Amino acid sequence: MTNHYVEDYSPGRGALTPRAWYPLSDAKALSLNGSWRLRVSPTADAEDDSFAEPGFDAGDWARVVVPGHWVLQGDGCFGRPAYTNHRYPFPVDPPRVPTENPTGDHLRVFDLPEDWPADGGAVLRFDGVESCARVWLNGTDIGEFKGSRLPHEFAVGHLLERSGNVLAVRVHQWSAGSYLEDQDQWWLPGIFRDVTLLHRPAGSAGDFFVHASYDHHTGRGTLLVDSDIEGRVTVPALGIDIATGETVTVPVCPWSAEVPTLYEGELTTEGERVPLRIGFRTVESADGLIKVNGRAVLFKGVNRHEWHRETGRALDLETMRQDVLLMKRHNLNAVRTSHYPPHPAFLDLCDEYGLWVIDECDLETHGFVEQAWRDNPADDDRWTPALLDRAARMVERDKNHPSVIIWSLGNEAGTGRGLTAMAEWIHARDTSRLVHYEGDGSCRDTDMYSRMYAGHAEVEQIGKELDGGTRKRRELPFILCEYAHAMGNGPGGLADYQRLFEAYDRLQGGFVWEWIDHGIAHPGLGYAYGGDFGEELHDGNFVCDGLLFPDRRPSPGLVEYKKVIEPVRIVPDGTGGSVRVTNGYDFADLSALAFEWSYQADGETVASGSLSVPALAPGESADVKLPQPPAGHEAVETQWTVRAVLAADTAWAPEGHEIAWGQIPVAARPLPVLRPAVRPVLGPVAGDGVITLGPAAFDARTGAPKAIGAIEVSDLRLDVWRAPTDNDEGTDWLTGSCDAKLWRDLGLHRMRHRLDAVEPGENALTVRTRVAPAASEFGLTTVYRWTSDGDRLRLAVSVSPDGEWPAPLPRLGVRLALACADTVRWFGAGPGEAYPDTKSAARLARHESTVDGLQTPYLRPQENGARADVRWAEIGGLRIEGDPAFHLTARRWTTEQLDAATHLTDLTPGDTVWVNLDHALHGIGTASCGPSPLPQYQLRAQRAEFSFVFSQLH
Repeated sequence: MTNHYVEDYSPGRGALTPRAWYPLSDAKALSLNGSWRLRVSPTADAEDDSFAEPGFDAGDWARVVVPGHWVLQGDGCFGRPAYTNHRYPFPVDPPRVPTENPTGDHLRVFDLPEDWPADGGAVLRFDGVESCARVWLNGTDIGEFKGSRLPHEFAVGHLLERSGNVLAVRVHQWSAGSYLEDQDQWWLPGIFRDVTLLHRPAGSAGDFFVHASYDHHTGRGTLLVDSDIEGRVTVPALGIDIATGETVTVPVCPWSAEVPTLYEGELTTEGERVPLRIGFRTVESADGLIKVNGRAVLFKGVNRHEWHRETGRALDLETMRQDVLLMKRHNLNAVRTSHYPPHPAFLDLCDEYGLWVIDECDLETHGFVEQAWRDNPADDDRWTPALLDRAARMVERDKNHPSVIIWSLGNEAGTGRGLTAMAEWIHARDTSRLVHYEGDGSCRDTDMYSRMYAGHAEVEQIGKELDGGTRKRRELPFILCEYAHAMGNGPGGLADYQRLFEAYDRLQGGFVWEWIDHGIAHPGLGYAYGGDFGEELHDGNFVCDGLLFPDRRPSPGLVEYKKVIEPVRIVPDGTGGSVRVTNGYDFADLSALAFEWSYQADGETVASGSLSVPALAPGESADVKLPQPPAGHEAVETQWTVRAVLAADTAWAPEGHEIAWGQIPVAARPLPVLRPAVRPVLGPVAGDGVITLGPAAFDARTGAPKAIGAIEVSDLRLDVWRAPTDNDEGTDWLTGSCDAKLWRDLGLHRMRHRLDAVEPGENALTVRTRVAPAASEFGLTTVYRWTSDGDRLRLAVSVSPDGEWPAPLPRLGVRLALACADTVRWFGAGPGEAYPDTKSAARLARHESTVDGLQTPYLRPQENGARADVRWAEIGGLRIEGDPAFHLTARRWTTEQLDAATHLTDLTPGDTVWVNLDHALHGIGTASCGPSPLPQYQLRAQRAEFSFVFSQLH
């Protein structure tokens, strides 16, 4: 390949016209996946083309697995991954790319199976190659292509031999196409999707388009199959047997993401039988809303990059299925395929299990924002053929999937004539779907108004139709194609967004960014992110911003999202004896669900049973009477918990899988107080450098506790610092402020504690301090007051701000060290972590964990693991009760060590367990990309009083 092709504007040469994708039987499809020979050269012109000739000896070449990325194989000997968010990792000089252009020459020798048909032709198909490829078969140059995440096919039947076929593919890391693929992900060259040889006999189906609409007024579906080749279409379950091009209307069950009804059919031509899976549904923009089958839909979605911690964007079918099952089990109903069409099998799974899909074109030119969009390919006519080629390859491949209801032109590609040309072509080719693009605020080319990371207040204004803009934009439905940046601890504010979506019809939901952390498995770091491979230009751990950890374990953010978007609402009805159940589905009634109740006393379930709930239609509510509370629990905190679970196995989850839940308080908790003394209690007693008070011993000089009973305690003091989260480190899109920078500039990470007085009194030990950062005149006047009833110890903390505090506090509470601790039990919210704006999924109950189990393994270590609304906790031999309820955190390393770590492997557990008992925490927000915590979740420096009662466990 010459540099002329690599650096020209064209999409390629030699490839067949794009067509619909469908699976063929093994008898008609030969997979060429597996072991290939590879030679990587540092530049695009370092080697000649002789390797493509039959008889070339590649015996000394390395072996790699296809599908795969060569930089993720060979332990780094083929090069290394590189991550940038939007900056191009090469000079911006379109369409040219550097001479230092890693080039992988691939070789595969194959024989045809003995039963390979001798008649007809054959097609060689590539489903994904990054970033461009030139292909030879048996020494013949058959073509070139760009468009990494798009299919390309070549007619090769005339070149095939029965044995010894030599397939040669030259892949360049960089090409002109790279300017169109700047998509906030690792740059990973290679043949990363399937390579397949397809038998195409005479008379086989070429391209075909299944039109299957649904009339919600009549309950009937209309089927028409357009085909390049004449044939017949049969759908046995519907009694359909028609010729291609003919139309038939019959009663059907419609397809939706909630009830994904598919009808098995077949397209028969002279040369083959093509399996069809037909879903009847109609998509339209009507009354200012996105409607499917006549009903407005509320998207509870996620953006999904394709990712695997070991194989990158090379995903097998079971990994794709795992993604879909996890989405369904966490109440998601939609996915945006950011920012390219996915592997075609993924859309089959969306059809089967039920997910609304925004199918996005393989287009992003975000790096041109660095030069104010000058020379942006989206507004340069020389690039328009390439843009149209990408649009066509997406639409033609995926047009027969009922799950795909919206086409997206791409992502963050500015504005311009090329995007308009794409929109016009798509609208003309497919009138059955809508078109999306976020980057043009005028909505000139789109059927909806789409935004990223708009704050709550602005979203509400849009919901109220007070947002201004063009007349067309004001009349369009609105979605947040990206919101709630799931980077590290968070995202916060999900419930507040959802309340807006459900309050205003125009707001049709959104898609959280994003599905999975793109951490790469690394032997020394656990997981690597940007910069860990020596990249000269990178964007750090911004590539780790998913609801799943790289091993596909759900993060607390996904657990929170599941609760926030649950399709059944269970809330108190206000009378105390009933619960209100509301069906939040768009299409399904509640007949598939069973309801269960349980009754908790002091967090422990003391009774349970089933609850009869009618099969409510979408949008309907009912007040359901609860049974009489069991007697004998009047002196403790009590509540009901009502759960909605699957009544039977489904394709995506087993019977009993929890869909939704709600808790209804009955009696409030009695506050912890010291018991009346059964014997005279002495006040603080000083002696030999120690002050004793009840079960505790204090340092007489500092007033700090040394032990409570037999339990060693040390370093108890006020604490206001946390290891900043990724969202703390972000810059608020609305205000331009960064919490972590403010905190560090103010010195909150290095507070100093001045001891003002240790005052043993008649009944109490009082310790007065001032806590303040160096170089500042403001601080916190803090008073610790200790009392005891002889067996238990009470600490009352009073905090008063001193001076003007220009920023919120990260936290406010006390920190102490225990010599040893392992098991942790608590009555409070759980079982997972929760912060002020991320605690919808935290369920009030008794919970148990280990100290290590309390940690959340965010790839970049940061504040994590707090348990909220804790009434009491037992740890390290102590029982701790709070007034009011508190946040509990326990770790085998200090906050300072957590703050200094860049990877989990930097954290070495020690013998000491550091415990935070927090009166309040600052919220999380989503400022890593979006807004900071809402005002109601910000921890302002103001007067506060809180207390804890300590006792030794026996």
